[in-house]
Amino acid sequence: MRRLRKEVNEILEIKFKRKLGLSFFVNISLSILIFLNTVAIILHTVPSIGTKYNLFFVEFESFSVSVFTVEYLLRVWSCVERPEYKHPIKGRLKYMFSAWGLIDFLAIFPFFYSYFTTDLGFVKILRVLRIFRLFRVSRYFHALRVIQNVILAKKEELILTMSFIVFLLLITSSLVFYIEHPAQPEAFSSIPDSLWWGVNAMTTVGYGDIYPITPLGKILGGVMAILGVSIFALPTGIMASGFAEQIRGTRNSQGKIVCPHCGEAYYLAERHRIH
Repeated sequence: MRRLRKEVNEILEIKFKRKLGLSFFVNISLSILIFLNTVAIILHTVPSIGTKYNLFFVEFESFSVSVFTVEYLLRVWSCVERPEYKHPIKGRLKYMFSAWGLIDFLAIFPFFYSYFTTDLGFVKILRVLRIFRLFRVSRYFHALRVIQNVILAKKEELILTMSFIVFLLLITSSLVFYIEHPAQPEAFSSIPDSLWWGVNAMTTVGYGDIYPITPLGKILGGVMAILGVSIFALPTGIMASGFAEQIRGTRNSQGKIVCPHCGEAYYLAERHRIH
């Protein structure tokens, strides 16, 4: 049984380097099925197509969920063969609540839950979760995995930057509310309504549905537009540096080694420099 479980885990893991192996075909087939599901979800929202081929979409949905359910159960069953999930109970629970485990679960949950509720409105909301199947594609493509690695490596810097942006957005939206509310009580009726203007001003989109008309409000809007261009360059720079590090392989792809003579640390890509 343990040998079979180990083989299942090796098959489900991404092993594209094994040319024409079973793992290669399984992962390619799953990625194609995920892609077809995404196309089906999109086409099903087109009235002329969704109505005419509704039965096909329903049957394809049932088939896909069956495959994804079997895959999910096999992953939960065989994940204990990986060092980080080696405990038979805690390891499986850890996998189920990991990012990949949750994505796999949310991809199949709406289908089964729809059989246990009569609230059609809530079912329609849950069906939106089917789009999580698209995120599963990143498991099979290196470029998407690089994006994930960059976000994980730079998450602290990104969270700090986004926190600063939200803080500035709240401050400026509050200010414009107190400035513009006397002149435009309907447009700037509350601070939450003013947040919509703040987002437009910071991103320099400028839809024009809400805008300041007082001199002080216009000055604040101009300052917001200039700050928005500068502030949104921060996460862009962080992501750019993260991509550069990923491409060079100096953070996630390669580790460090220490010279036994001088004790200085180098990345593996620089091991030829160690004397």
